[in-house]
Amino acid sequence: MTSQNRQIAMVFDLNKCIGCQTCSVACKVLWTRNEGTDYQWWCTVNTVPGQGSPKGWEAMGGGYKDDTLTLGKLPERSEFGGGWDFNYDEVFYGKGKGAGGGQVPLRVKGEQPTWGPNWDEDQGGGKYPNSYYYYLPRLCNHCTRPACVEACPSKAMYKRPEDGIVLRDEAKCEGSQDCAKACPYKKIFFNHERGVSQHCIMCLPRIEDGVAPACARQCPGRAVFVGFLDDTSGPIHKLVNEWKVAMPLHPEYGTKPNMYYVPPIGPKPINADGSIDEDTNRIPDALLEEQFGPDVHQALATLQGEMAKTREGGKSALMDILIAYQWKELFSEFTVDPVDVEQEGQ
Repeated sequence: MTSQNRQIAMVFDLNKCIGCQTCSVACKVLWTRNEGTDYQWWCTVNTVPGQGSPKGWEAMGGGYKDDTLTLGKLPERSEFGGGWDFNYDEVFYGKGKGAGGGQVPLRVKGEQPTWGPNWDEDQGGGKYPNSYYYYLPRLCNHCTRPACVEACPSKAMYKRPEDGIVLRDEAKCEGSQDCAKACPYKKIFFNHERGVSQHCIMCLPRIEDGVAPACARQCPGRAVFVGFLDDTSGPIHKLVNEWKVAMPLHPEYGTKPNMYYVPPIGPKPINADGSIDEDTNRIPDALLEEQFGPDVHQALATLQGEMAKTREGGKSALMDILIAYQWKELFSEFTVDPVDVEQEGQ
């Protein structure tokens, strides 16, 4: 593998993510509107706990075990879901009346789906009044040790040394899908029309023009940070390496992912008498540790300690970073307006 010079990364603050799907839609309309990509959602926002997309991805395997590459399960098309054809003409332009005289409902044509993106959205876990869930944006992790690159038999996949983005030469791709088997996050899709695999390229053309990826730039909650890990003045380095409150997802997979998450604190539990249990969080510690590893507990302690400091009238450099008073604070050197790039190209 080519020696690595720099690594671009992203941090998602799960305490600010509201599950609006703006990131996933921004990606969809920009990248997956062509032939064979109808079911592909390179960026998804799943509800945790839940099966996610593809269904049950966390149990499909892949990544590295004892430092050895392992191939996991290849997700089936039905486990991704999506890309359905709806009866729009009948509902909006046809007679629009069912057998009973009522309005024809919007339905998927043909065989009915059994799963799809956000199929179990907002279901979560726990019991009333202590139900809980959080939103988890997921895309290609552009791993430091990408299992997909090592598994590709045609050497179509590679990692750019200048920024660490994982890319694929589709002219070399032979459609073996070993990359999808090897990816433990199951964020590689197969284009059945063209016979090639495809995945998030971190909006490479935008990055090269100094523009933040669409998923990050479009986030209305300022929940997504973008930058290089070695940029000591940027938010990525500070959140990951200094404050250590941004964690990789499933670090035990061994790929060293470069999508990081500020773990969710969640609401406090409600006791039987209606009082608030101030000493614990409603989201189970075991669930958070399963997702983000054992260091998540220290990250949560740091977050809660800094929040308490500001409630008492003090100042917190960490809270200032996470609040991001100015949007440009989110993106380090990737603050160019895409409109300016378009105007320059005219």
